[in-house]
Amino acid sequence: MAKKVVASLQKGEGKTFTKVIKMVKSPKTGAYTFKEEMVHNEKVKEFFAKK
Repeated sequence: MAKKVVASLQKGEGKTFTKVIKMVKSPKTGAYTFKEEMVHNEKVKEFFAKK
């Protein structure tokens, strides 16, 4: 039943966006952090290209 509910929520504009997660290394400590954003499907490559 849960699958049917989740599938019904993905109608309309929600399908045009993607959650992207990028691992970024801190210049001060050298530790990695994660940067998360909701990005339009057409701009995913641009998100990963920028620093």
